[in-house]
Amino acid sequence: MVHTAFDISQLIATSPYKINAVESYGHDLLISSSDGCLRIYSPESTASTTHDVVYGTLELRKEAYVLQRTIKGFSKKPMVAMEVVAARELLISLSEAIAVHRLPNLEIVAVIGKAKGANAYSWEERRGLLCFARQKRLSIYRHDGGRGFVEIKELSVPDTVKSMSWCGENICLGLTRKVYMILNVTSGTLSEVFSSGRNALPLVVSLPSGELLLGKDKVGVIVDQNGKLVQEGRICWSEAPAAVVIRKPYAIALLPRHVEIRSLRFPYPLIQTVVLRNVRCLVRSNNTVIVAQDNSVHGLFLVPLGAQIVQVTASGDFEEALALCKMLPPEDLNLRTAKEQSIHIRYAHSLFESGSYEEAMDHFFQSQVDITHVLFLYPSLTLPKSSTVAEADKFLDFAGDALSRASSDMSDDFGTPFSPSMETDERLGLESKKMSHNTLMSLIKFLQKKRFNIIEKATAEVTEEVVSYAVGDQTSRPNITIRGRLDNPKNSAARDMAAILDTALVQALLLTEQSSAAIELMKGLNYCDVEICEDFFLKRNQHLCMIELYKCNSMHREALQLLLELVEGSKFGTHNAEIHQNFKPEMIIDYLKPLCEIDPMLALEFSIPVLESCPTQTIELFLSANIPADLVNSYLKQHAPKLQATYLEQMLALNENGISANLQNEMVQIYFSEVLDWQAKLSSEEKWDEKDYSPTRKKLLSALESISGSKSEVLLKQLPQNALYEERAILLGKMNQHELALSIYVHKLHVPQLALSYCDRVYESGLHQHSSRTYSSNIYLTLLQIYLNPRRTTKKFEKQINNLISSVNTSIPKVSSWNLIKTKGGRLSKKIAEIEGAADTNISPGSTDNGKSDGDTDDMVEEEGSNIMIDEVLDLLGQRWDRIHGAHALKLLPKETKLQNLLPFLGPLVKKSSEAYRNLLVIKNLREKENLQVKDELYKHRKTVVKITGESMCSLCNKKIGTSVFAVYPNGQTIVHFVCFRDSQNMKVISKGTPLRRFSIAWYHKADKDGNSMRQFKQV
Repeated sequence: MVHTAFDISQLIATSPYKINAVESYGHDLLISSSDGCLRIYSPESTASTTHDVVYGTLELRKEAYVLQRTIKGFSKKPMVAMEVVAARELLISLSEAIAVHRLPNLEIVAVIGKAKGANAYSWEERRGLLCFARQKRLSIYRHDGGRGFVEIKELSVPDTVKSMSWCGENICLGLTRKVYMILNVTSGTLSEVFSSGRNALPLVVSLPSGELLLGKDKVGVIVDQNGKLVQEGRICWSEAPAAVVIRKPYAIALLPRHVEIRSLRFPYPLIQTVVLRNVRCLVRSNNTVIVAQDNSVHGLFLVPLGAQIVQVTASGDFEEALALCKMLPPEDLNLRTAKEQSIHIRYAHSLFESGSYEEAMDHFFQSQVDITHVLFLYPSLTLPKSSTVAEADKFLDFAGDALSRASSDMSDDFGTPFSPSMETDERLGLESKKMSHNTLMSLIKFLQKKRFNIIEKATAEVTEEVVSYAVGDQTSRPNITIRGRLDNPKNSAARDMAAILDTALVQALLLTEQSSAAIELMKGLNYCDVEICEDFFLKRNQHLCMIELYKCNSMHREALQLLLELVEGSKFGTHNAEIHQNFKPEMIIDYLKPLCEIDPMLALEFSIPVLESCPTQTIELFLSANIPADLVNSYLKQHAPKLQATYLEQMLALNENGISANLQNEMVQIYFSEVLDWQAKLSSEEKWDEKDYSPTRKKLLSALESISGSKSEVLLKQLPQNALYEERAILLGKMNQHELALSIYVHKLHVPQLALSYCDRVYESGLHQHSSRTYSSNIYLTLLQIYLNPRRTTKKFEKQINNLISSVNTSIPKVSSWNLIKTKGGRLSKKIAEIEGAADTNISPGSTDNGKSDGDTDDMVEEEGSNIMIDEVLDLLGQRWDRIHGAHALKLLPKETKLQNLLPFLGPLVKKSSEAYRNLLVIKNLREKENLQVKDELYKHRKTVVKITGESMCSLCNKKIGTSVFAVYPNGQTIVHFVCFRDSQNMKVISKGTPLRRFSIAWYHKADKDGNSMRQFKQV
């Protein structure tokens, strides 16, 4: 877009001589004319000023200049080029040679004679290097402070240089043969870049970015410091330029018929055209661009950026306007921010109306505009009512006021800022367009970018309120939901804005069929408006979103009721196929998991419908949430008694040790009641059979094994007298009435296998409880006695059962017949007892069923001739021979029992006893050998040898030992005469009254190889 970037002003109207070169120093113009003179022009307003000035702080002025000073003979030949180095206060000029003058008085610093005939030069400010080209040679000099220039290198080039410029460590050269080359100053290597075109001369211009602009006919090609092309780096001029200067952000080119100004930002559009003919040179000054004609000088002064921004924005070139905003000075940061925001908003509206929705939202985001301003473009979205919405235009009003103030200061005017308020008919006409898929997708991206900061501010307010309450502000206690929200928050702009954003975002997501993204939004921290979202979800059957909405707002009862309805609808097929696939009972369990810790009673209420369909998962839920089992059981007992047994069964199956005894007893009582009802019903129909087992009865039989003895007495009273014998037997066993229990198995149920299994359980439990072997084996002898005396045990069974039923509190006699064993004996039993190594042939009188008196022996003997279950007796002895005391068992057997029938019992018993005898004999011999070895070791340790030589001295009398009897102290080193030792001990006895200590007596034993006597001693 064309706008006025530079104002042109005539500085010098007429020059008496033709102008060859021009430069500026401070606010002065230095003009080299064809007569070889250097003329200095100053602004007319300062021409009469004589006081000292600091030229570095001055700039060219937009006014007429007058001649201030003329220096004749400044150059013998016409000036080719001239450059002011303001940082070093130097003037470098090229005519017949290169001369360097000191500014401002123009004293000669150096004249480089070797530069005679040079046709181009380039100055490198950072290192103070001057490079010039003469014919096919390239010389490099370094400025050496005030002493002039020092040559440091000379290089050769393939052709005459027409244009040149430094680029880092390299120099770019434009040669006469119309080719560009990069010369590495350090290594001297040359690399060709490309040709300069057919007609135009080579043109090398350095850019502020460090890159180079190389002319090729009508195109300016941008390359890096190594000569590589920069992507999209081509400036297309209307004609081939003769010279180009850079005044950021523009490139000014001297064309044959005019001066052309283009932007340095891609695509390098034309900005302005200045019609000036016969232009001889184009020079960049500190604040302007100097255009010198044959006899006049003009200045191109940059228009203030604020005014340019207004022009560009008015013409619709928002990209250029934003680029100009970035060039505003740092001190105008507020103005720059206001302008950029306003331009972004205008640009966004323009893009939105043209259909570039994503780009429009990007500019809305960069403008930091309030989201309500953008949401006004979507009238179909329902937003919460809030003071924030009512004040949606405040931001725009502020931006417009700031721009108006800035425009008035710089004579620019934006006009009225864009307002989202539109005519109703126009808005309705655009509604369908603005609710399309693309527009909503762009809105979603915009809201997601803005969401993080807005939610963060809202959350910070919640945290601040909670902390304020915690440190002492007790006026209102904040109620925080499970996701960090407040149920009843105070008025808050941040939370209002968060509610607007989330409510609009979830609607946009669902309108673009992104239900999964909407659900994820609802699962996280959000501030969606409940009423608006609830109505929106219901209309579109977004039940999952509805559930998450209730959940995040702690409306758990509503969420669970909806979820339960959906599950029931899926079960009976009242909803569509999609709902049938999505909603399962497990979803209720998943919802209840975090709720158990917050509201266990509500969790129990809604777990009842799924307990029957998903018992295992529900029990696992209760276990994982650590809800007390007693609480769950009592709740089920009150509200769902039919599910109580299911809960207790699953609880026991998952965690057998985690259920208390009370709950186990309650589960047994439930089974017990059901079995009694079932038995009574069958008995009334005369269909009862003791061998019938319903599923509940099987559970009852299994559960009875875990109840306590006190509970067994209570249950035993409830049993009918002529039924449920197996349950009675188990209960009697819990009460340690083993004989009665075994009698039931044998005489009522007629199942000896159950009696044997019962004995095995009692025996094994006795082993686990570290009971004696005799006590554990008594149970088999009890069964043996029942088999041998069926009539007597039957009568006693009926009698004791009646006693138990009549009075449970009365102590129940524990019947046993072990005392009979004491009265019977014989040679065979004595032999068996000896084989087994049984030292005690009597049964412990403290056994469980030992309740018989000695007088019962006669009754038992009298009944020996009755019906004896001899086959069962022999089977029992053969199967459990290793658990039955042989001698006691033989005493119980009738005399008519054949020894041959006892072979399955006696055979392995005798074999085991023989093996035990042999093993014990081996152990005895090994112990004796070990005893002998220990004694031998003891003798070796007690044996001590002391060597007595002719030099051995008594430690008491200090005389030689010789062949006298001596004594050795316990340390084995101190040797004394025995007489001396005895005398010393007698002295201690007299003085202390203590007995003599143990000492050693030694006697002569033998002589060693050296003839010394070796004596062996022992303690006495």
